[in-house]
Amino acid sequence: MSFTTSFTVDRTPPQVFDAFTDVRRWWSEEIEHAGDEFEYHYEEVHRCRVRVTESVPGRKVTWLVPEYECLDVCHKAWTFYVGTSLRDLITTGEGQPNGRNVLPAELAR
Repeated sequence: MSFTTSFTVDRTPPQVFDAFTDVRRWWSEEIEHAGDEFEYHYEEVHRCRVRVTESVPGRKVTWLVPEYECLDVCHKAWTFYVGTSLRDLITTGEGQPNGRNVLPAELAR
């Protein structure tokens, strides 16, 4: 299974690509990078390692989350982070990532 969504913004492909690949500014300030992989965790509730499997600067990024799937549980979170926080980062320069052990208000409900 996969998560797919889309939206339109009045920005150039390189601007969108740069925002998308800066995951600490729209997903979580706690993400740790290591080459083509990064690790996300929220307290002891959720932890995953994400691998970038394809990256074409200014055009496309594909992620794989090996050994972890939470489409049903995480759908609300992904909808917020991609549809709201990433979109805000692209259009205003300010995303809404979760901070150290603090979820954005919209997800804490």
